[in-house]
Amino acid sequence: MKELKDIKNILIIGSGTLGLRIALANALNGYKVTIYDIREEAFEQAKRIQGDLIKMLIKAGTISENDSEKALQNQSFTTDAKLAASDTDLVSESVTEDLELKKKVWAQFGKLCPEKTIFTTNTSSLLPSKYAEATGRPERFCALHFHDVFYANVVDIMPNPQTEPWIIDLLKAYGESIQQTVVIMKRESPGYIFNAMLISVLGAAGALVTFDVASIEDVDRSWMGNFKMLSGPFGILDEIGLDTAWHIVHVFKDEKSKRFSKLLDSYIQQGKLGRKVGEGFYKYPKPRFNDEDFIKG
Repeated sequence: MKELKDIKNILIIGSGTLGLRIALANALNGYKVTIYDIREEAFEQAKRIQGDLIKMLIKAGTISENDSEKALQNQSFTTDAKLAASDTDLVSESVTEDLELKKKVWAQFGKLCPEKTIFTTNTSSLLPSKYAEATGRPERFCALHFHDVFYANVVDIMPNPQTEPWIIDLLKAYGESIQQTVVIMKRESPGYIFNAMLISVLGAAGALVTFDVASIEDVDRSWMGNFKMLSGPFGILDEIGLDTAWHIVHVFKDEKSKRFSKLLDSYIQQGKLGRKVGEGFYKYPKPRFNDEDFIKG
């Protein structure tokens, strides 16, 4: 059994949208972080986005210049899996939502990581029990699902049926140590808590468009006008990433999901993945829904 004081070295597998944010949150809170990816060029984008996040956090008064410098010193990047795993206390995996890929990644790192390591997956749609055995240590494996990390700072703990109880307690303390609101699932359930609710909303929005009931912009206007929110369902999808949304939706075989999946894929094939690439349903950095006259139409 470990205690929080034993967790010092964090390995982040995947330097994408969430991986880079989880890494930065850990580094800002004093952990030594190694970020692993299979492509060296992926690190360039990760570092650029982290830089933008740091600027926003400093501007908001959340962190100081000194904090940011220490955080950058606490991080290292590598494409060497053996080196990445060599002395890690806790792994946070954020690779693409593909079951076979996750099994492959965990089979690799399950063999490379030392016996002390705790394994966590940041999956948003897959149940941890589907690939817990691939780690070789299912009792030390648990879903630890982050949202935005900095602005939606909630983390979900969802154990697989074999997760040892003390792992849950330790992950709760760990989540709180990196400034997250921790919620604990009593058992495995698709979509965790927030995502289960969000998927229902986004699915309904997708159906309104794909069944030709309303336009993308009018769906967002209705949502924003009624709830006085800064973006609507399709703006939210751009933030999530259309590729990430597709990986979640395409596994469902009902007619609404099939149509929604096809709509998402039509944008993906054009390279329109959302805010992270500058265009999805809207163009960034100045999306139409930010215009003063958007709600009026």
